[in-house]
Amino acid sequence: MTLIGLTLGYAITVLTRLPWWALFLFAVAWVGIGIKLRWGRPLNARYRKVWPWSLAPLSLWGVYIYLADSFGNVDLGAVFFHLQAGMAEHGGAGKMITAVVYTLSMLAVLASVTWLSRHDQRWRLIERFLAIGLLASNPLLFGLGQRSAAVVADNADWLDQRYVAPPTSDQEAAPNLLVLYLESIERTYDATQFGDAYDDLNRLGERGVVFEGIQQMENTGWTMAGMIASQCGVPLMPAGLLHDSQFEPLKSVVPGIDCLGDILAAQGYRLSYLGGASTEFAGKGLFYRGHQFQSVQGKEELVQRLDDPDYVNSWGIYDDSLYDMTVDEIRRLDEADDGPWGVVTLSISGHAPNGFPAQRCRERQGPFDEQDILYSVKCSAWLARDLIDRLDNEGLLDDTVVAIMSDHLTMRVSVWDELTTMDRENTFILLGDDLPPQRIQRDATMLDAFPTILEALDFTLDRHRAGLGVSLLSDQETLVERHGLDTLNEHLREETALQHRLWEGLAPQRQEPSPSSQEQVIETPADRTDEVDIMR
Repeated sequence: MTLIGLTLGYAITVLTRLPWWALFLFAVAWVGIGIKLRWGRPLNARYRKVWPWSLAPLSLWGVYIYLADSFGNVDLGAVFFHLQAGMAEHGGAGKMITAVVYTLSMLAVLASVTWLSRHDQRWRLIERFLAIGLLASNPLLFGLGQRSAAVVADNADWLDQRYVAPPTSDQEAAPNLLVLYLESIERTYDATQFGDAYDDLNRLGERGVVFEGIQQMENTGWTMAGMIASQCGVPLMPAGLLHDSQFEPLKSVVPGIDCLGDILAAQGYRLSYLGGASTEFAGKGLFYRGHQFQSVQGKEELVQRLDDPDYVNSWGIYDDSLYDMTVDEIRRLDEADDGPWGVVTLSISGHAPNGFPAQRCRERQGPFDEQDILYSVKCSAWLARDLIDRLDNEGLLDDTVVAIMSDHLTMRVSVWDELTTMDRENTFILLGDDLPPQRIQRDATMLDAFPTILEALDFTLDRHRAGLGVSLLSDQETLVERHGLDTLNEHLREETALQHRLWEGLAPQRQEPSPSSQEQVIETPADRTDEVDIMR
């Protein structure tokens, strides 16, 4: 009884904002009820060797609680994508230990429920209804049901109709491009209760355009999804979800659409990606190589260039080392003087749950307690500003557009309870010679970063749109401003046509739509969230 009470209390504290010590209150209450009702020791006890109906439903809830405790928000799309794209070199050794502890705890709970059901006929009756309730209330099964319903949904092409192919025409000019993805460093950290953690990014923002109000759409909330949203203008819908190919390893990532790399490569850009973590994890290498990046370097390649090969963390190399190598790469591209260049980097300092602050930060900020995420946020922001200053002082950012972005909102961290009570936003800052300092407040998502970057690079876009995004440098309404984020997420759950577009050639082929459904929806001021039957 005590074991079940403790696990029940723990589950409640994970799913709510109650403090961790509240689990003991629930455990005491549970044990008290059990003693009062003589659970497992009824007056007319009748033993029967049965297997409880609730074992499978309890196991599924155990999986959900583990995911919620580890990541905060459980995203089924992320689960399926990582199963397909690969989780080799994931760097989450700590989570593996936690998973083992969870598994042992769940086995103990299942054994306890089995014992109670065999020794107490009241439990044999109650647990059957418990099984039904557990199945009906499990968010994992609810999410799977939504995706299954999408197969027969009436609006299964709502998003696909609004997709606009990115430009194929030449640029008016061709500035260089530097993209800094700051792992999990959302703009929400600018709030006063988080002190000066975000200050260095605010100082960078004073030099360029700061975009406020960048919300997180579903299927853009993990690293690969965030990068695809901002480089392709689409949410990352996993390939073959609920199809026979669901668990086959991917050979390419979103091959059916053109992304930033494809567009820039067609203009003669020399493209490089550098990231501290392995490119084998979650298909990063597949994505960048498949979308025409000539140089793709992750942990395996970069660790060989370290002066101290032991200066690594469980995910890969630290950001001070990464940024030193980024400077070297940009110097190489600049000295070659063979056309414009584009460099994309992905940091690691802010990675949940505690971050991986670099040695330079520890020397500057003092000792790290291995838990305070704000220490790691401050480190990530300072290293980014220091990198920009170093490149600027060497003249390596002349005629260069710099995009500084969070890849996604953070997952569960030490200030999770505070973050989840706030209106959370992603970081998006643009710096450039032709981008005068200003703050732009828009209701938008990271999908809109894609056309915004293209326009900053002097591409001419059809109605300022690319993918599902709208340039935030224009006055065109974004999909969020027009329809609302909840509406976009609802249509995403029903969408199948966009999924087939993304994975053309990998996922089961879509049927040819009728001629009328091939027309692209042109958004007009009258096209609002209360629209009815705009396409049939």
